[in-house]
Amino acid sequence: MGKKMGRYCKAYYLSDFREFPGWPGHPGYQKTEKRAVDGKEVEEKRPLADRDILYLQESRVVTDGIFLDENVVFDDITPEWTEFCTKRLNFEIPSYLSR
Repeated sequence: MGKKMGRYCKAYYLSDFREFPGWPGHPGYQKTEKRAVDGKEVEEKRPLADRDILYLQESRVVTDGIFLDENVVFDDITPEWTEFCTKRLNFEIPSYLSR
């Protein structure tokens, strides 16, 4: 099964999401980065930092990358979360996509 793109997502800093009172993120989630060590590409994990960019998907799920349901950082979609996304983050799916 290939990676699936949604119709719309928007990038935010992790620090923006952390303003939500119910933000725990997925405990233990770590960002995977590739880098060269002794001429070999290796993957390393590190905790997310406030300046890391995450993506708010049209479903209101937050991911570490642009693909739906991959590297999910937050998926506790409550009315409070939806209101926070709309009012604090000004997240709105463009009208041309809702047709």
